[in-house]
Amino acid sequence: MSTTQEDYDKLSPEEREAFDTEAKAHEEQEQAALPYTWTQELGEVDVTVPVPQGTRGKDLHVVIQKKKLSVGLKGAEPIMAGELCKEIKVEDSTWTVQDNKAVLIHLEKINDQTWWENVLTHHPKIDTKKIEPANSKLSDLDNETRGMVEKMMFDNQQKQMGKPTSDELKKMEALKKFQAAHPELDFSNAKVT
Repeated sequence: MSTTQEDYDKLSPEEREAFDTEAKAHEEQEQAALPYTWTQELGEVDVTVPVPQGTRGKDLHVVIQKKKLSVGLKGAEPIMAGELCKEIKVEDSTWTVQDNKAVLIHLEKINDQTWWENVLTHHPKIDTKKIEPANSKLSDLDNETRGMVEKMMFDNQQKQMGKPTSDELKKMEALKKFQAAHPELDFSNAKVT
């Protein structure tokens, strides 16, 4: 199922769609064969591991380490075990038993700006270029990022209306202050860039 980007770019739109459909079906088949299901957002990964009905927390052996995950019933081979594809924040990662039939594992990513290709390195990978993240709200962003996004949105609105951007407004304000401090100078031909 592998092809280079160059080969992919040479495909017609219909061939790309057929290739993408086949690749997605292959990926779904590989993921369905895993002994768990998983979802992710930029900052976290959630893994659901089915266990026999009636399983309680004390029946499980769960190991969550910075680069390792193992889940299984005590005294039996692990249901899943191996090296995580990326490092996690162990202190912010948790697990719980849901309805006595599944182990829910929540892993907090150290790098919350990357998509994981897989949970365990020896398991099939997904195509992270095809991930469509959920829309986020400005309130989800940290203050610095939120400020940058709001500034970009304001500047874009100003440009669409033919008005000065926030940087241009700052320069104009600085020029006005300088003019007020130096009324003896002629600013009639001054241009702000």
